[in-house]
Amino acid sequence: MSLPVDDLQCAVCCDIFTDPVLLSCSHSFCRGCVRLYWETSGSRDCPMCRKRASKAAPTTNLALRNLCDTLQEAQRESLSTGKEDPEMSCDLHAERLKLFCLVDKRPMCVVCQSSKTHKNHECLPLEEAIVDCKEELRSTLASLRDKMDSLKRIHTNSMDTMDYIKNQAVETQQEIQAKFEQLHQVLRRQESERLAAVKREEEEKLAGMRDKISEMADEMLSLEESFTVLESELNADDMTLLQNFKAIQERCNSIPLGPVNMAGTLIDVSKHLSNLKYSIWENTNNHLEYTPVTLDPNTAHPYLILSDDLTSLRYSGQSFGCPENPERFQKSAEVVGMRPLGSGRHHWIVDTGGNGDWLLGVAASSTPRNAEVSARPENGFWTLCYRDGELRAMVSPPTPLASATPVRRVRVQLDYNRGTLCFFDCSSSSSSSSSCDEDDADARLLYRFESAFTEMLLPYFYTQSPHPLTILPESVFVTALRQYTPTQVP
Repeated sequence: MSLPVDDLQCAVCCDIFTDPVLLSCSHSFCRGCVRLYWETSGSRDCPMCRKRASKAAPTTNLALRNLCDTLQEAQRESLSTGKEDPEMSCDLHAERLKLFCLVDKRPMCVVCQSSKTHKNHECLPLEEAIVDCKEELRSTLASLRDKMDSLKRIHTNSMDTMDYIKNQAVETQQEIQAKFEQLHQVLRRQESERLAAVKREEEEKLAGMRDKISEMADEMLSLEESFTVLESELNADDMTLLQNFKAIQERCNSIPLGPVNMAGTLIDVSKHLSNLKYSIWENTNNHLEYTPVTLDPNTAHPYLILSDDLTSLRYSGQSFGCPENPERFQKSAEVVGMRPLGSGRHHWIVDTGGNGDWLLGVAASSTPRNAEVSARPENGFWTLCYRDGELRAMVSPPTPLASATPVRRVRVQLDYNRGTLCFFDCSSSSSSSSSCDEDDADARLLYRFESAFTEMLLPYFYTQSPHPLTILPESVFVTALRQYTPTQVP
């Protein structure tokens, strides 16, 4: 006859019940155990649920006492006849398994404890070991459940990202088609090549996402199998759990719990749209408009709206369903340019218009995208700020700059090698935007940063105004050089 030994153990002494009594809360304990507990605690509470017991003496649990007597009688008969459960005996010494080795993670007898194999190993009684092992496996199961929840969230975000990639591909193709439509029919061949490039990248990105999702599905399946094994072992008898504990633990520890890398999963829209007209017509003799800086939409905060040609931004106050990719600013309405700057001289002019809340400048490429950081040089930002009608250089502390009128046009000029970043007010300049620089008499120097730049910089933009900030185009002249052959004079 198989008796439920765990159900016949007192929760206080962890041994078979002796003269069990039944409390009003339906919990049972040894009469002596509950009396000692009450004397020690000074209150008549249940040791398990803390419910107040009645003042009357607890009644004897006759049914439980009969079961305990039957179990003890069976154990005595087993000892007298020499019949023991083979699973409870040591394979080497035929002794009863009473200890659990914490080093080798397996049950053993008292003779094993004195052997060379387990010498100096820390051991616990089986009753204590089973409690610790169950607790550890429950903790592992909880960790795996957390991993499963995390994978489910990532899986959902990955499916949304796939839809976003498809939308990116469609919108990018439409923009490319619109710009090609403005050109002559002789350029159709180049248009087809660019559309094919977007299609190839879309297929590559979607294939990459399918691989990631497939990997996550496999991992989720492996986790589900681990859940089944763990739950099965936790429901098994104690000795089977202890004998299989090491193998279960190794299986659970072999499951990778690292984060899924989602960087670089979006289509590089800037590669296809940045200065598209210029790149197509750069070998022609026509005058072209060239924008020295274009924005990277994969970095734009979800509340920012960028123009189709990636040269202006404005604040909307609502999200447009952008995925949480690692490149994107998540905490503040920021965006950076698509091309990092690491040497030489660079400049761009921003038309602020009626925008009354903006920051312009450069940011180090390593600045965090998922945290709010003060735009100061010590944090990798060199910027000018206009807010509440006041223009300030963002140093520590911010320095107010005198300006009789609002700055409508700002030229940002970077000399990376010399370590300087200058801001000019070109609002009253009579010359074209392309010639507004430090040599322009109407251009006024607003502020000059000096720093030893040590990493790549990115053009930086911030606004919380519905009025756009626009990067102005510059005129570019393409001249074809021809070899001159003098005419022979007779």
